[in-house]
Amino acid sequence: MQYQSFLIKYAEIGTKGKNRYIFEDALMHQIREHLKKVEGDFAVQKEQGRIYVNAKSDYDYDEVVEALGKVFGVTGICPMLQIDKCEYDELREKVLEFVQKEHPEQKFTFKVRAKRADKHYPVNSDVINADVGYDILNSYPESSVDVHHPDFIVYIEIRQRINVFTKVIPGAGGMPIGTNGKAMLLLSGGIDSPVAGYMIAKRGVMIEAVYFHAPPYTSERAKQKVIDLAKQVASYSGAIRLHIVNFTDIQLYIYEQCPHDELTIIMRRYMMRIAERLANANDCIGLITGESIGQVASQTMFSLRTTDEVCELPVYRPVIGFDKQEIVDVAEKIGTFETSILPYEDCCTIFVAKHPVTKPNLNVIQRSERHLAEKIDELIETAVNTEEVVICE
Repeated sequence: MQYQSFLIKYAEIGTKGKNRYIFEDALMHQIREHLKKVEGDFAVQKEQGRIYVNAKSDYDYDEVVEALGKVFGVTGICPMLQIDKCEYDELREKVLEFVQKEHPEQKFTFKVRAKRADKHYPVNSDVINADVGYDILNSYPESSVDVHHPDFIVYIEIRQRINVFTKVIPGAGGMPIGTNGKAMLLLSGGIDSPVAGYMIAKRGVMIEAVYFHAPPYTSERAKQKVIDLAKQVASYSGAIRLHIVNFTDIQLYIYEQCPHDELTIIMRRYMMRIAERLANANDCIGLITGESIGQVASQTMFSLRTTDEVCELPVYRPVIGFDKQEIVDVAEKIGTFETSILPYEDCCTIFVAKHPVTKPNLNVIQRSERHLAEKIDELIETAVNTEEVVICE
């Protein structure tokens, strides 16, 4: 069945009071952006408390539902019949015809839920519920009404026009991109950081990302893996500017000058410094990492406190309390897991110490970093000035 219209449901946006129109407009913009990726011509329109997508040409249903399902802020996608106001008997006929097309099977349970937003319509909701239920039972004698756990619900909304639908396809939820500022994601080739980026984007935050590349110790395939991960996150968040920073000389200098059990912490501190510098240069108001407490040596509470000390911007860690399996579950859901487990190592893996410190002392770390004073600022300047920027979408 080729639906001409989709009702787009949202939830949290409805609590925004006088500012709700800002979030609705942002959501409509994101819907339009996602629909540009599929074949077809669509009009996105707003009515009080409702957003509609109307097809103006032929389209692929599965592609459209997939695109709409990746729009943050959308909680439900309802393929529907939308009709002009008509006589009540005609409405009943059209609803029954729609149900027959939607559910050709002969035995099911159902309920009818009518909502008369337009109080000028001459028939109230209770009467519509009873009459349409009667029509369906007459057409499907083996079926029955179940008001608690029906196989489906027939929704009838009497508004400026009349909306009829029986399917509510779950959306991505969250808030529309662009309603909560922009942040810089430290993106590696692992499982955790793409999930972290997805989760912050889900709260309406625009994402930029930085990847620390260390040729020849990390390969071009490792770099392409991160680009692919950024593209997969971008299918939800919208286009991501990925800043690729050559970190090799900085890592080697740290390796030469600092105690090896402190390498991971000190390298992480310099990654955070560079990420914050790029964030400030690109109007980002926070950093995002995929760290989870205790997962590795650099993610103990002591280590996180030590790495945070170099940053003035807030650091957001949405998977901080997740078990690894919980992170994997989200990665599988959003399609990044299979890419993340490809065997191309990143710079953190290559230079990890055999016995890294798990309870770093900030004073000791700062004293070790003084050994870098001669060249580190110059190396950072070179790394930032030679960054590569890739638009991932």
